[in-house]
Amino acid sequence: MSPKNVIFKKMAKDKSVGVYMAKRDFVDRVDSVEPVDGVILVDPEVLKGKKAFVQLSCTFRYGREDMDVMGIAFRREIYIAIRQVYPPIQDREQSTHTKMQGKLLRKLGDNAFPFFFEFPDNLPCSVGLQPGPNDSGKQCVVEFEVKAFSAESQEAKVRKRSTVHLMIRKLQYAPENSGTAPSVKTSREFVMSDKPLHLEASLDKEIYYHGEPINVCVNVTNSSNKNVKNIIVSVDQVATVVLYSNDSYVRAVALEESGDAVAAGASLKKVYTLTPLLVCNRERRGIALDGKLKHEDTNLASSSIVKEGVLKEVLGILVSYRVMVKLIIGGILGSSEVGVELPLKLMHPKPDLASWKRRWCLRSSSAPT
Repeated sequence: MSPKNVIFKKMAKDKSVGVYMAKRDFVDRVDSVEPVDGVILVDPEVLKGKKAFVQLSCTFRYGREDMDVMGIAFRREIYIAIRQVYPPIQDREQSTHTKMQGKLLRKLGDNAFPFFFEFPDNLPCSVGLQPGPNDSGKQCVVEFEVKAFSAESQEAKVRKRSTVHLMIRKLQYAPENSGTAPSVKTSREFVMSDKPLHLEASLDKEIYYHGEPINVCVNVTNSSNKNVKNIIVSVDQVATVVLYSNDSYVRAVALEESGDAVAAGASLKKVYTLTPLLVCNRERRGIALDGKLKHEDTNLASSSIVKEGVLKEVLGILVSYRVMVKLIIGGILGSSEVGVELPLKLMHPKPDLASWKRRWCLRSSSAPT
């Protein structure tokens, strides 16, 4: 999360426009998303009659920037919204939505103007697939950006020196109410065996926080005449690129090959503990990560929570997690497997909602009637 009481500032090279924002992380609560707001500072002497605009965009990129050839860009704009901030179309007081904007306007003076965007409820969260050690440049990623620029008009060509970019993130946090703790069981019958093998696995809850150990309770009752040679438990990340290919990347982000054996007629009940962490998966290509700001570290991607009725095809990359429990069964003709799958959610805990409300309360509550 962006630190409190810090202002993020970035100026265009020609000093015509600058962006000031109090935060760069915006929370998607599924039923609503925090609005994006800030202040644009302009220099009328540098503008020389030009206008100043601010843009919020969501882009899905599926190739490096240097791969853009023959006018074909390996990216897709999912969402773009543009506002003219100078000359102002609305009164400054009417355009000011938060207390932080009001403080910035008083500090920066008459050439500062507020902006405010509301996210549509069908946009993806910031997420990307980790490149391999030898890859360079941006790979497959969903990213958000606030851009301020000066130009003769919204459609006119914009000079790079008159443009400033500030990356932001759209994040989701764990819901307050968790679902039922996952549990699953299965049985397998074998030829030449009168009785089956029973496998049961369960988790102690549905939602886990990043860095939290995941306890998997495994119960094996082997009434068959086969021997269980090994028990393998893994936490798998499933990243599905839904926007253009529907490809799925399944990676075990935590794995334990226990070597535990269960002889014919025996049983085993054991809790296996796994902790999926990015530090153990940094060199692995295709691992989905939460959106990253420059010079900041990130973590394994959080589970995607999709609002009911939203088309998944526009969400870029969807991420889910599951625990897989596999029994390796020995046999004369070779080994076989018996397995079960347990879905879970891996997310960040929800920050203090009360402090968010204090910081981002609408000015309408104190505006004169």
